[in-house]
Amino acid sequence: MTQTEYLLELKYFEDKLDQLIEQYTAVKNENNLLKSRQEALIKEKESLLEKTNLAKLRVEAMINRLKAMEYGS
Repeated sequence: MTQTEYLLELKYFEDKLDQLIEQYTAVKNENNLLKSRQEALIKEKESLLEKTNLAKLRVEAMINRLKAMEYGS
């Protein structure tokens, strides 16, 4: 292998390594973004479950009051 061929091959591998580093960085950034979005969605889900439970309790309380009014009259 001549020195020119060696240098060309080395340049090829350097370029490939740079591409891999760029891809790694992009995937890492995307992963961080997805983790943040997942955390936000988990918090939103918790909030919605809490609101749903509160609404359920309020509806059950209204039903009980209506039943009490029905039996009371």
